[in-house]
Amino acid sequence: MRKEQDSFGTLEIPQDALYGIQTVRALQNLSFSGKSLRQYPAYIASLAMVKKAAARANERAEVIETSVRQAIEQACDELIAGKHLEHFPVDILHGGGGIGTNMNVNEVISNLANEQAGMPRGTYAPVHPVDHVNASQSTSDACHTAIRMAIVQEYAGLDDLLARMQETWENLVQRLMPITTIARTCLQDGMRVQLGETFSGYAAVWKRRHRSLKQAVQELLAVNLGGTVIGSGIGAPSAYREAVLAELCHLYGMRLQHRENLFDAAQNLDDLAQVSAQLSLLSTCLLKIAKDLRLLSSGPEAGFAEISLPAVQAGSSFFPGKINPVVPESLIQSCFQVLGCDRVVQATLEHGELDLNVFEGAAGANILDALYMLKNALVLFHEKCLAGIEANEERCEELANTFIPLVVDLKEKHGYSFVSKLIKEKGREGVKSFSRDGGLNDESNK
Repeated sequence: MRKEQDSFGTLEIPQDALYGIQTVRALQNLSFSGKSLRQYPAYIASLAMVKKAAARANERAEVIETSVRQAIEQACDELIAGKHLEHFPVDILHGGGGIGTNMNVNEVISNLANEQAGMPRGTYAPVHPVDHVNASQSTSDACHTAIRMAIVQEYAGLDDLLARMQETWENLVQRLMPITTIARTCLQDGMRVQLGETFSGYAAVWKRRHRSLKQAVQELLAVNLGGTVIGSGIGAPSAYREAVLAELCHLYGMRLQHRENLFDAAQNLDDLAQVSAQLSLLSTCLLKIAKDLRLLSSGPEAGFAEISLPAVQAGSSFFPGKINPVVPESLIQSCFQVLGCDRVVQATLEHGELDLNVFEGAAGANILDALYMLKNALVLFHEKCLAGIEANEERCEELANTFIPLVVDLKEKHGYSFVSKLIKEKGREGVKSFSRDGGLNDESNK
Protein backbone atom coordinates (compact mmCIF):
# COMPACT_ATOMS: atom_id res chain seq x y z
CA MET A 1 0.00 0.00 0.00
CA ARG A 2 1.05 3.62 -0.50
CA LYS A 3 -0.16 6.64 1.39
CA GLU A 4 -1.61 9.79 -0.16
CA GLN A 5 -2.79 12.93 1.60
CA ASP A 6 -5.30 15.66 0.89
CA SER A 7 -7.00 18.33 2.99
CA PHE A 8 -9.29 15.69 4.50
CA GLY A 9 -6.46 13.47 5.75
CA THR A 10 -4.36 10.53 4.67
CA LEU A 11 -5.55 7.38 2.91
CA GLU A 12 -3.90 4.13 1.92
CA ILE A 13 -3.99 3.36 -1.81
CA PRO A 14 -3.15 -0.04 -3.33
CA GLN A 15 0.46 0.13 -4.44
CA ASP A 16 -0.28 -0.98 -8.00
CA ALA A 17 -3.28 1.34 -8.47
CA LEU A 18 -3.03 3.95 -11.20
CA TYR A 19 -5.76 5.97 -9.49
CA GLY A 20 -5.22 8.08 -6.39
CA ILE A 21 -6.78 9.60 -3.30
CA GLN A 22 -9.61 11.49 -5.05
CA THR A 23 -10.77 8.27 -6.67
CA VAL A 24 -10.75 6.50 -3.31
CA ARG A 25 -12.69 9.39 -1.73
CA ALA A 26 -15.33 8.97 -4.42
CA LEU A 27 -15.46 5.23 -3.78
CA GLN A 28 -15.90 5.77 -0.06
CA ASN A 29 -18.42 8.60 -0.19
CA LEU A 30 -20.39 8.40 -3.42
CA SER A 31 -20.82 4.74 -4.43
CA PHE A 32 -24.17 2.97 -4.46
CA SER A 33 -25.05 1.42 -7.84
CA GLY A 34 -22.52 -1.38 -8.22
CA LYS A 35 -21.82 -0.13 -11.76
CA SER A 36 -18.30 1.19 -12.19
CA LEU A 37 -16.74 3.51 -14.74
CA ARG A 38 -14.69 0.57 -16.07
CA GLN A 39 -17.90 -0.84 -17.53
CA TYR A 40 -18.10 2.17 -19.89
CA PRO A 41 -14.91 1.96 -21.97
CA ALA A 42 -16.28 4.31 -24.65
CA TYR A 43 -16.72 7.03 -22.02
CA ILE A 44 -13.20 6.50 -20.66
CA ALA A 45 -11.73 6.65 -24.17
CA SER A 46 -13.70 9.81 -24.95
CA LEU A 47 -12.47 11.49 -21.77
CA ALA A 48 -8.92 10.55 -22.74
CA MET A 49 -9.50 12.13 -26.16
CA VAL A 50 -10.67 15.32 -24.46
CA LYS A 51 -7.62 15.32 -22.17
CA LYS A 52 -5.27 14.81 -25.11
CA ALA A 53 -6.83 17.68 -27.07
CA ALA A 54 -6.75 19.85 -23.95
CA ALA A 55 -3.06 19.13 -23.47
CA ARG A 56 -2.33 20.28 -27.01
CA ALA A 57 -4.40 23.42 -26.56
CA ASN A 58 -2.73 24.11 -23.21
CA GLU A 59 0.69 23.81 -24.81
CA ARG A 60 -0.32 26.32 -27.48
CA ALA A 61 -1.61 28.63 -24.74
CA GLU A 62 1.69 28.17 -22.85
CA VAL A 63 -0.08 26.69 -19.85
CA ILE A 64 2.02 23.50 -19.88
CA GLU A 65 5.41 22.63 -21.30
CA THR A 66 5.97 20.44 -24.34
CA SER A 67 7.40 17.58 -22.25
CA VAL A 68 4.28 17.54 -20.08
CA ARG A 69 2.03 17.59 -23.13
CA GLN A 70 3.92 14.68 -24.66
CA ALA A 71 3.67 12.63 -21.49
CA ILE A 72 -0.06 13.30 -21.18
CA GLU A 73 -0.63 12.39 -24.82
CA GLN A 74 1.16 9.07 -24.48
CA ALA A 75 -0.87 8.19 -21.40
CA CYS A 76 -4.11 9.20 -23.13
CA ASP A 77 -3.29 7.03 -26.12
CA GLU A 78 -3.11 3.98 -23.83
CA LEU A 79 -6.59 4.69 -22.47
CA ILE A 80 -7.97 5.35 -25.94
CA ALA A 81 -6.63 1.93 -26.92
CA GLY A 82 -8.73 0.39 -24.15
CA LYS A 83 -5.94 -0.38 -21.70
CA HIS A 84 -6.04 -0.13 -17.88
CA LEU A 85 -9.82 -0.45 -17.52
CA GLU A 86 -9.35 -2.13 -14.14
CA HIS A 87 -8.13 1.19 -12.73
CA PHE A 88 -11.50 2.93 -13.14
CA PRO A 89 -13.50 1.78 -10.10
CA VAL A 90 -15.62 4.87 -9.37
CA ASP A 91 -19.37 4.48 -9.37
CA ILE A 92 -20.71 5.68 -12.70
CA LEU A 93 -23.71 7.24 -10.94
CA HIS A 94 -21.91 9.12 -8.16
CA GLY A 95 -22.96 12.55 -6.96
CA GLY A 96 -20.90 15.70 -7.25
CA GLY A 97 -21.55 16.47 -10.89
CA GLY A 98 -19.11 13.84 -12.19
CA ILE A 99 -16.11 14.85 -10.08
CA GLY A 100 -15.22 11.24 -9.30
CA THR A 101 -15.18 10.29 -12.97
CA ASN A 102 -13.07 13.26 -13.99
CA MET A 103 -10.57 12.81 -11.15
CA ASN A 104 -10.30 9.06 -11.72
CA VAL A 105 -9.28 9.77 -15.31
CA ASN A 106 -6.96 12.63 -14.32
CA GLU A 107 -5.18 10.49 -11.73
CA VAL A 108 -4.73 7.52 -14.04
CA ILE A 109 -3.34 9.73 -16.82
CA SER A 110 -1.03 11.46 -14.35
CA ASN A 111 0.38 8.22 -12.96
CA LEU A 112 0.87 6.73 -16.43
CA ALA A 113 2.61 9.91 -17.59
CA ASN A 114 4.90 9.98 -14.57
CA GLU A 115 5.85 6.32 -14.95
CA GLN A 116 7.35 7.25 -18.29
CA ALA A 117 9.78 9.47 -16.33
CA GLY A 118 10.54 6.67 -13.89
CA MET A 119 8.52 8.15 -11.04
CA PRO A 120 6.59 5.91 -8.60
CA ARG A 121 2.81 5.96 -8.64
CA GLY A 122 1.29 8.61 -6.43
CA THR A 123 4.16 11.07 -6.89
CA TYR A 124 2.21 13.30 -9.30
CA ALA A 125 5.34 14.90 -10.65
CA PRO A 126 6.28 16.10 -13.17
CA VAL A 127 2.64 15.66 -14.33
CA HIS A 128 -0.04 16.63 -11.81
CA PRO A 129 -3.63 15.36 -12.21
CA VAL A 130 -5.21 18.78 -11.63
CA ASP A 131 -2.51 21.33 -12.45
CA HIS A 132 -1.58 19.66 -15.74
CA VAL A 133 -4.03 16.95 -16.88
CA ASN A 134 -7.07 19.02 -15.89
CA ALA A 135 -5.56 22.41 -16.78
CA SER A 136 -8.06 24.92 -18.26
CA GLN A 137 -10.93 22.46 -17.75
CA SER A 138 -13.61 21.68 -15.23
CA THR A 139 -15.45 18.44 -14.66
CA SER A 140 -18.46 20.16 -16.21
CA ASP A 141 -17.11 20.84 -19.68
CA ALA A 142 -14.76 17.84 -19.91
CA CYS A 143 -17.38 15.26 -18.93
CA HIS A 144 -20.14 17.10 -20.82
CA THR A 145 -18.14 16.81 -24.04
CA ALA A 146 -16.88 13.28 -23.46
CA ILE A 147 -20.26 11.74 -22.65
CA ARG A 148 -21.71 13.12 -25.86
CA MET A 149 -18.76 11.83 -27.86
CA ALA A 150 -19.22 8.41 -26.30
CA ILE A 151 -22.94 8.33 -27.13
CA VAL A 152 -22.30 9.37 -30.73
CA GLN A 153 -19.64 6.67 -31.11
CA GLU A 154 -21.74 3.97 -29.45
CA TYR A 155 -24.76 4.90 -31.55
CA ALA A 156 -22.81 4.26 -34.76
CA GLY A 157 -23.14 0.49 -34.32
CA LEU A 158 -26.88 0.74 -33.71
CA ASP A 159 -27.25 3.06 -36.70
CA ASP A 160 -25.67 0.47 -39.02
CA LEU A 161 -27.83 -2.27 -37.54
CA LEU A 162 -31.05 -0.29 -37.96
CA ALA A 163 -30.16 0.37 -41.60
CA ARG A 164 -29.51 -3.34 -42.28
CA MET A 165 -32.75 -4.28 -40.58
CA GLN A 166 -34.64 -1.79 -42.73
CA GLU A 167 -33.53 -3.77 -45.78
CA THR A 168 -34.71 -6.98 -44.12
CA TRP A 169 -38.12 -5.45 -43.40
CA GLU A 170 -38.49 -4.28 -47.00
CA ASN A 171 -37.49 -7.69 -48.38
CA LEU A 172 -39.99 -9.33 -46.04
CA VAL A 173 -42.73 -6.98 -47.22
CA GLN A 174 -42.13 -7.96 -50.83
CA ARG A 175 -42.01 -11.65 -49.99
CA LEU A 176 -45.29 -11.55 -48.05
CA MET A 177 -47.19 -9.22 -50.38
CA PRO A 178 -48.80 -12.01 -52.52
CA ILE A 179 -50.36 -13.64 -49.43
CA THR A 180 -53.91 -12.63 -48.53
CA THR A 181 -55.02 -12.88 -44.91
CA ILE A 182 -57.35 -11.06 -42.52
CA ALA A 183 -56.93 -7.70 -40.83
CA ARG A 184 -58.07 -7.06 -37.27
CA THR A 185 -59.35 -4.04 -35.41
CA CYS A 186 -60.13 -4.11 -31.68
CA LEU A 187 -58.74 -7.67 -31.88
CA GLN A 188 -61.83 -8.61 -33.91
CA ASP A 189 -61.98 -9.85 -37.50
CA GLY A 190 -61.73 -7.21 -40.21
CA MET A 191 -61.33 -7.03 -43.97
CA ARG A 192 -58.95 -8.91 -46.20
CA VAL A 193 -55.40 -7.57 -46.34
CA GLN A 194 -52.18 -8.64 -47.94
CA LEU A 195 -49.79 -9.89 -45.28
CA GLY A 196 -47.10 -7.75 -46.89
CA GLU A 197 -49.29 -4.68 -46.36
CA THR A 198 -49.41 -5.36 -42.64
CA PHE A 199 -45.64 -5.72 -42.56
CA SER A 200 -45.21 -2.55 -44.62
CA GLY A 201 -46.50 -0.65 -41.60
CA TYR A 202 -43.70 -2.12 -39.50
CA ALA A 203 -41.14 -1.17 -42.12
CA ALA A 204 -42.46 2.40 -42.30
CA VAL A 205 -42.39 3.08 -38.56
CA TRP A 206 -38.94 1.52 -38.38
CA LYS A 207 -37.63 3.94 -40.99
CA ARG A 208 -39.25 6.95 -39.33
CA ARG A 209 -37.98 6.17 -35.85
CA HIS A 210 -34.47 5.50 -37.18
CA ARG A 211 -34.43 8.84 -38.94
CA SER A 212 -35.59 10.76 -35.85
CA LEU A 213 -33.12 9.01 -33.55
CA LYS A 214 -30.24 9.68 -35.90
CA GLN A 215 -31.11 13.37 -36.07
CA ALA A 216 -31.25 13.62 -32.28
CA VAL A 217 -27.85 11.96 -31.91
CA GLN A 218 -26.30 14.33 -34.43
CA GLU A 219 -27.31 17.27 -32.24
CA LEU A 220 -24.98 15.96 -29.52
CA LEU A 221 -22.04 17.15 -31.61
CA ALA A 222 -22.65 20.63 -30.17
CA VAL A 223 -20.66 20.78 -26.90
CA ASN A 224 -19.32 23.25 -24.34
CA LEU A 225 -15.62 22.36 -24.11
CA GLY A 226 -13.79 25.52 -23.05
CA GLY A 227 -16.77 26.84 -21.10
CA THR A 228 -15.33 25.47 -17.82
CA VAL A 229 -17.88 25.26 -15.00
CA ILE A 230 -20.95 27.31 -15.96
CA GLY A 231 -20.18 28.36 -19.53
CA SER A 232 -18.24 31.55 -18.78
CA GLY A 233 -14.85 30.11 -19.68
CA ILE A 234 -13.35 31.55 -16.48
CA GLY A 235 -10.21 29.62 -15.57
CA ALA A 236 -9.26 28.89 -19.18
CA PRO A 237 -7.05 31.25 -21.22
CA SER A 238 -8.59 32.61 -24.39
CA ALA A 239 -5.85 30.97 -26.46
CA TYR A 240 -6.85 27.60 -25.00
CA ARG A 241 -10.56 28.21 -25.59
CA GLU A 242 -9.92 29.13 -29.21
CA ALA A 243 -7.84 26.01 -29.85
CA VAL A 244 -9.23 23.10 -27.83
CA LEU A 245 -12.29 22.13 -29.88
CA ALA A 246 -10.37 22.40 -33.15
CA GLU A 247 -7.68 20.14 -31.70
CA LEU A 248 -10.29 17.58 -30.67
CA CYS A 249 -11.89 17.61 -34.12
CA HIS A 250 -8.49 17.35 -35.81
CA LEU A 251 -7.40 14.41 -33.68
CA TYR A 252 -10.53 12.30 -34.00
CA GLY A 253 -12.41 13.51 -37.06
CA MET A 254 -15.64 14.33 -35.25
CA ARG A 255 -17.59 17.34 -36.48
CA LEU A 256 -17.87 18.94 -33.06
CA GLN A 257 -18.90 22.54 -32.61
CA HIS A 258 -19.70 24.83 -29.72
CA ARG A 259 -23.26 25.21 -28.49
CA GLU A 260 -24.67 28.61 -29.38
CA ASN A 261 -24.86 29.48 -25.69
CA LEU A 262 -22.45 27.77 -23.30
CA PHE A 263 -24.43 28.90 -20.26
CA ASP A 264 -27.38 27.01 -21.71
CA ALA A 265 -25.15 23.96 -22.21
CA ALA A 266 -24.21 23.96 -18.51
CA GLN A 267 -27.78 24.44 -17.33
CA ASN A 268 -29.82 22.26 -19.69
CA LEU A 269 -29.32 18.74 -20.97
CA ASP A 270 -32.41 18.56 -23.14
CA ASP A 271 -30.21 17.36 -26.02
CA LEU A 272 -29.51 14.20 -24.03
CA ALA A 273 -33.16 13.98 -23.03
CA GLN A 274 -34.17 14.18 -26.70
CA VAL A 275 -31.89 11.26 -27.63
CA SER A 276 -33.32 9.25 -24.76
CA ALA A 277 -36.87 10.16 -25.77
CA GLN A 278 -36.19 8.94 -29.30
CA LEU A 279 -34.78 5.68 -27.94
CA SER A 280 -37.94 5.38 -25.85
CA LEU A 281 -40.17 6.00 -28.88
CA LEU A 282 -38.24 3.43 -30.90
CA SER A 283 -38.56 0.92 -28.07
CA THR A 284 -42.29 1.60 -27.70
CA CYS A 285 -42.79 0.88 -31.40
CA LEU A 286 -40.63 -2.23 -31.10
CA LEU A 287 -42.82 -3.42 -28.23
CA LYS A 288 -45.86 -3.19 -30.48
CA ILE A 289 -44.12 -5.01 -33.33
CA ALA A 290 -42.79 -7.79 -31.10
CA LYS A 291 -46.20 -8.26 -29.47
CA ASP A 292 -47.82 -8.42 -32.93
CA LEU A 293 -45.40 -11.12 -34.01
CA ARG A 294 -46.28 -13.13 -30.90
CA LEU A 295 -49.97 -12.85 -31.76
CA LEU A 296 -49.59 -13.58 -35.46
CA SER A 297 -47.51 -16.67 -34.69
CA SER A 298 -49.69 -17.85 -31.79
CA GLY A 299 -50.89 -21.42 -31.84
CA PRO A 300 -49.95 -23.56 -33.60
CA GLU A 301 -53.52 -24.88 -33.52
CA ALA A 302 -55.51 -22.65 -31.15
CA GLY A 303 -54.09 -19.28 -32.15
CA PHE A 304 -53.72 -17.01 -35.17
CA ALA A 305 -50.91 -19.10 -36.68
CA GLU A 306 -50.59 -16.85 -39.74
CA ILE A 307 -46.81 -16.77 -39.56
CA SER A 308 -44.09 -19.02 -38.23
CA LEU A 309 -41.10 -17.69 -36.31
CA PRO A 310 -37.79 -19.54 -36.34
CA ALA A 311 -37.55 -22.14 -33.58
CA VAL A 312 -34.34 -21.54 -31.63
CA GLN A 313 -34.80 -23.63 -28.48
CA ALA A 314 -37.28 -25.66 -26.46
CA GLY A 315 -40.03 -23.41 -25.21
CA SER A 316 -41.16 -25.27 -22.13
CA SER A 317 -39.84 -27.54 -19.40
CA PHE A 318 -43.36 -28.97 -19.09
CA PHE A 319 -44.82 -29.30 -22.61
CA PRO A 320 -42.74 -31.51 -24.91
CA GLY A 321 -42.40 -30.00 -28.36
CA LYS A 322 -43.72 -26.57 -27.36
CA ILE A 323 -42.00 -23.68 -29.12
CA ASN A 324 -42.40 -20.20 -27.67
CA PRO A 325 -41.61 -16.78 -29.22
CA VAL A 326 -38.62 -16.33 -26.91
CA VAL A 327 -36.68 -13.94 -29.14
CA PRO A 328 -39.49 -11.36 -29.47
CA GLU A 329 -40.03 -11.73 -25.73
CA SER A 330 -36.37 -10.95 -25.10
CA LEU A 331 -36.72 -7.85 -27.27
CA ILE A 332 -39.80 -6.82 -25.30
CA GLN A 333 -37.91 -7.04 -22.02
CA SER A 334 -35.02 -5.06 -23.49
CA CYS A 335 -37.50 -2.36 -24.45
CA PHE A 336 -38.88 -2.33 -20.90
CA GLN A 337 -35.35 -1.59 -19.68
CA VAL A 338 -34.87 1.18 -22.24
CA LEU A 339 -38.11 2.80 -21.10
CA GLY A 340 -36.79 2.68 -17.54
CA CYS A 341 -33.53 4.30 -18.60
CA ASP A 342 -35.47 7.05 -20.32
CA ARG A 343 -37.42 7.83 -17.17
CA VAL A 344 -34.12 8.39 -15.35
CA VAL A 345 -32.85 10.67 -18.13
CA GLN A 346 -36.02 12.74 -18.14
CA ALA A 347 -35.74 13.04 -14.33
CA THR A 348 -32.20 14.41 -14.63
CA LEU A 349 -33.51 17.11 -16.96
CA GLU A 350 -36.40 17.94 -14.65
CA HIS A 351 -34.26 18.18 -11.51
CA GLY A 352 -31.44 20.37 -12.78
CA GLU A 353 -31.24 23.72 -11.06
CA LEU A 354 -29.69 27.15 -11.53
CA ASP A 355 -26.35 27.35 -13.36
CA LEU A 356 -25.28 23.70 -13.59
CA ASN A 357 -27.14 20.43 -13.99
CA VAL A 358 -25.07 18.09 -11.83
CA PHE A 359 -27.03 15.00 -12.90
CA GLU A 360 -25.68 14.91 -16.45
CA GLY A 361 -23.51 11.85 -15.76
CA ALA A 362 -26.55 9.81 -14.79
CA ALA A 363 -28.30 10.86 -18.00
CA GLY A 364 -25.33 9.87 -20.15
CA ALA A 365 -24.80 6.53 -18.40
CA ASN A 366 -28.45 5.55 -18.83
CA ILE A 367 -28.37 6.44 -22.53
CA LEU A 368 -25.25 4.30 -22.96
CA ASP A 369 -27.01 1.48 -21.10
CA ALA A 370 -30.06 1.82 -23.34
CA LEU A 371 -27.94 1.79 -26.50
CA TYR A 372 -26.03 -1.28 -25.33
CA MET A 373 -29.13 -3.30 -24.41
CA LEU A 374 -31.14 -2.32 -27.46
CA LYS A 375 -28.31 -3.05 -29.87
CA ASN A 376 -27.70 -6.50 -28.38
CA ALA A 377 -31.40 -7.36 -28.37
CA LEU A 378 -31.87 -6.21 -31.96
CA VAL A 379 -28.90 -8.26 -33.17
CA LEU A 380 -30.60 -11.36 -31.76
CA PHE A 381 -34.01 -10.31 -33.08
CA HIS A 382 -32.61 -9.69 -36.56
CA GLU A 383 -30.60 -12.89 -36.84
CA LYS A 384 -32.82 -15.31 -34.95
CA CYS A 385 -36.32 -14.04 -35.72
CA LEU A 386 -36.95 -11.35 -38.30
CA ALA A 387 -34.87 -12.78 -41.13
CA GLY A 388 -36.56 -16.20 -40.82
CA ILE A 389 -40.25 -15.28 -40.63
CA GLU A 390 -42.41 -17.43 -42.88
CA ALA A 391 -46.10 -17.21 -43.79
CA ASN A 392 -48.49 -20.08 -43.16
CA GLU A 393 -50.28 -19.71 -46.48
CA GLU A 394 -53.08 -22.25 -45.91
CA ARG A 395 -54.02 -20.65 -42.62
CA CYS A 396 -53.95 -17.17 -44.16
CA GLU A 397 -56.21 -18.29 -46.98
CA GLU A 398 -58.61 -19.87 -44.51
CA LEU A 399 -58.83 -16.67 -42.47
CA ALA A 400 -59.22 -14.49 -45.56
CA ASN A 401 -62.41 -16.36 -46.43
CA THR A 402 -64.15 -16.17 -43.08
CA PHE A 403 -67.40 -14.35 -42.30
CA ILE A 404 -66.37 -10.71 -41.80
CA PRO A 405 -64.28 -10.44 -44.99
CA LEU A 406 -67.25 -11.92 -46.82
CA VAL A 407 -69.56 -9.30 -45.28
CA VAL A 408 -67.18 -6.54 -46.34
CA ASP A 409 -67.31 -7.82 -49.92
CA LEU A 410 -71.11 -7.90 -49.85
CA LYS A 411 -71.28 -4.38 -48.42
CA GLU A 412 -69.13 -3.08 -51.28
CA LYS A 413 -71.68 -4.47 -53.76
CA HIS A 414 -75.00 -3.98 -51.98
CA GLY A 415 -74.44 -1.32 -49.33
CA TYR A 416 -74.27 -1.29 -45.54
CA SER A 417 -78.03 -1.22 -44.89
CA PHE A 418 -78.82 -4.11 -47.22
CA VAL A 419 -76.17 -6.35 -45.65
CA SER A 420 -77.19 -5.39 -42.10
CA LYS A 421 -80.78 -6.38 -42.90
CA LEU A 422 -79.60 -9.61 -44.52
CA ILE A 423 -77.62 -10.55 -41.41
CA LYS A 424 -80.60 -9.78 -39.16
CA GLU A 425 -83.06 -11.77 -41.26
CA LYS A 426 -80.98 -14.72 -42.38
CA GLY A 427 -78.10 -14.95 -39.87
CA ARG A 428 -74.51 -15.90 -40.58
CA GLU A 429 -75.32 -19.10 -42.45
CA GLY A 430 -77.91 -17.32 -44.55
CA VAL A 431 -75.39 -14.67 -45.53
CA LYS A 432 -72.91 -17.35 -46.54
CA SER A 433 -75.61 -19.11 -48.57
CA PHE A 434 -76.57 -15.80 -50.21
CA SER A 435 -72.96 -15.31 -51.18
CA ARG A 436 -72.60 -18.84 -52.55
CA ASP A 437 -75.77 -18.41 -54.58
CA GLY A 438 -74.38 -15.37 -56.36
CA GLY A 439 -74.81 -12.60 -53.83
CA LEU A 440 -71.70 -10.94 -55.08
CA ASN A 441 -73.14 -10.63 -58.57
CA ASP A 442 -74.95 -7.50 -59.64
CA GLU A 443 -78.00 -9.52 -60.77
CA SER A 444 -78.61 -10.92 -57.27
CA ASN A 445 -79.55 -7.51 -55.88
CA LYS A 446 -82.37 -6.86 -58.36
